[in-house]
Amino acid sequence: MSQATQTRQGQGGPGQGGPRQGGPRQGGPRQGQGRRPRREPEEEVWIPKTILGQKVASGEISSIEEIIEAGLRIQEAGIIKKLLPDLKSEVVDVGIIQKMTSNGQSTRFKAIVAAGNENGYLGIGQGKSKQMRIAIEKATNQAFLNVSPIKLGCGSWECRCDQKHSVPFKIKGKGGSVTIEIIPAPRGLGLVAGGKIKRLLELAGLKDAWTTAKGSTPTMNSTSKAILECLRQTFSQG
Repeated sequence: MSQATQTRQGQGGPGQGGPRQGGPRQGGPRQGQGRRPRREPEEEVWIPKTILGQKVASGEISSIEEIIEAGLRIQEAGIIKKLLPDLKSEVVDVGIIQKMTSNGQSTRFKAIVAAGNENGYLGIGQGKSKQMRIAIEKATNQAFLNVSPIKLGCGSWECRCDQKHSVPFKIKGKGGSVTIEIIPAPRGLGLVAGGKIKRLLELAGLKDAWTTAKGSTPTMNSTSKAILECLRQTFSQG
């Protein structure tokens, strides 16, 4: 065997598993390194700016009912987050507002957000901005400020139980051209309502109810106002 043949067998040709010369490939993923972890947004520390906020932060006021009975006005969303830590928000509707001005056509986003804990508290807010994210943030902040307590009970003559699964009596509310009526139902029936209306009632804590709606119900601005007015009557009249 010649010296040239021995040299070729020792080095190995392409595709034969021989050792490679040179550094690693350019542009390929490096070994031992994964994807960068996603940075979660840090929650801002609430600093109370009003006298009511300072009383809530210090523990002098421990419930929303005390604020309502005293007739005080809530001007900070941090008060609601402090008193109701289990409150969660959900985007109900997002739309586009287009208007012709002297400078041309302007486009803005409109968002409607509902905040509830599925146990007797519900708030609905609306926000507008040129950016969708800012519009949702404004609507969320407004929803926290509009949170109202709701009295749950069993007002159905077919059930007559002592559990809080429905409304205590028939209620009716109006918002714009929309009129909504909520009738107490027996336990186990469920919520007889449309998709978005049903979700708002679930956030409020209702499990069984009949509903009737009249007007332009796809307009969620009017529909959400009618639902909130309905549910507020349970606390004011009950």
